[in-house]
Amino acid sequence: MSSETPHDRPNGERLLVIDTATAAHNLPKMLGRFRAGQSEPLFFGDEGKPEGVVISFAEWERLDALTEEANQTERARDVTRQRLASAQPDEYVPVDDLAKEFGWDLDDDDEAPDSGTAPRP
Repeated sequence: MSSETPHDRPNGERLLVIDTATAAHNLPKMLGRFRAGQSEPLFFGDEGKPEGVVISFAEWERLDALTEEANQTERARDVTRQRLASAQPDEYVPVDDLAKEFGWDLDDDDEAPDSGTAPRP
């Protein structure tokens, strides 16, 4: 019996899901692959259902930074929606003040807004 089971995602992508025992056995191999620069994730679970994924730490850091950027963008949207819904014209915030509040440098076109994380290469 094969330890890999194909799993089709709604977007049409097919994943190979490894049973949990085989995934545990292969963790040292996965570490070796990550050290060699291969970033393909390992999907695992029971009965062919993906329940977990092993990714490299570098990939986790990249995803974590993207998550923080998305959260910061959502916070900015929420603040904007609240202000637009309730502010009177005499309460409008100058763009420089808004940029300062969110850590944006309007004078530097080459850098992304500071999200509190280290810049990616």
